[in-house]
Amino acid sequence: MPGQARHDEQVGDGNLKETEEIERLKAEIKALRDIIDEKPGKMVGNSGEMRSVYKQIKACAGNDAPALIYGNDGTGKELTARTIAELSPRKGGPFTVLGCANLRESFGNPASAFESELFGYERGAFLGANTRHIGKAEVANGGTLFLDDVSALGLPDQEKLLRFMQGQTFNRLGGNMQLHSDVRIIASSSKNLEEMMQQKLFREDLFYRLNIVQITLPDLAQRKSDILLLAEHFIAQVNLKYGKHVTRLSTPAIDMLMSYHWPGNVQELENCIERAALATTDDCIHSHDLPPTLQTDVTSKTSIIPEGNASLETLLESYEREILTEALRRNNGNLSAAGRDLSVSPRMMHYKAKKFGLTQS
Repeated sequence: MPGQARHDEQVGDGNLKETEEIERLKAEIKALRDIIDEKPGKMVGNSGEMRSVYKQIKACAGNDAPALIYGNDGTGKELTARTIAELSPRKGGPFTVLGCANLRESFGNPASAFESELFGYERGAFLGANTRHIGKAEVANGGTLFLDDVSALGLPDQEKLLRFMQGQTFNRLGGNMQLHSDVRIIASSSKNLEEMMQQKLFREDLFYRLNIVQITLPDLAQRKSDILLLAEHFIAQVNLKYGKHVTRLSTPAIDMLMSYHWPGNVQELENCIERAALATTDDCIHSHDLPPTLQTDVTSKTSIIPEGNASLETLLESYEREILTEALRRNNGNLSAAGRDLSVSPRMMHYKAKKFGLTQS
């Protein structure tokens, strides 16, 4: 029967489309699961740069060799080291941090501040040593010792660290008993240790012992696609910590976050979002809630005018949107004030803002 045949054909087409949609959804779910599986611990970011870092972290966690993490200030070197430790066979052991920079020397102590912090000392070892002090090497036994900013160590302290790494034995200052500590060493540096080695500022033998596994963390400016994801993560943290109810960012605020150059990297973004979330009086972070450094940053502003072949209409619209965005940024998102700057009527300004998705902040 012709009618029945057409009906069966329609049903068949419908089933085929439904099957294709199910397969498409399965593929999307698999892609999302792959991203989730790649992302270790508390690391945040789905950019290609960070997915490469995640693979290196997992490979590093699978062995017990010393590791060296490079990255500028604020890129998350300690979090990376902690994540490696949490994924490694030493996850049940302590994760101990020893900052190598800005250690304070003790009056009357013949040893360096680094040596005292690393190995500890006995009571009476020097003037002012009124109690026994357990060093970081001993505290970290069975776990991971993270040496932050290892480039800050002078050559004598580098030699002491090298000797400890070679045998994992040490004496507390003022003590006679040789102690042993089973630790994995992970070090970090914001300076190029190979260049320091060539300048005779860092020991070659220590560098090669530390540099068995190397991970380099990207600056935030190199992973801008992660900025909004990180911002949402930090907003959630602020909401939980301070009982706030921030749920969104205004368009001008997003533009400012995306166009800023972030010299302080993720740490600066976290501070920025925390300040802004506490400053806002509603559920939205507006451009005027952001710190002054973002309000005045013009040197890093990236033009949104499209490159390549584009129609005159497209180019003009892009340029118009850029002008409107800049005017709103100068006036902390105030549409009326931005309109006065551009000699545009309030009605036209509201129309343009709506057209280009520039919500009032």
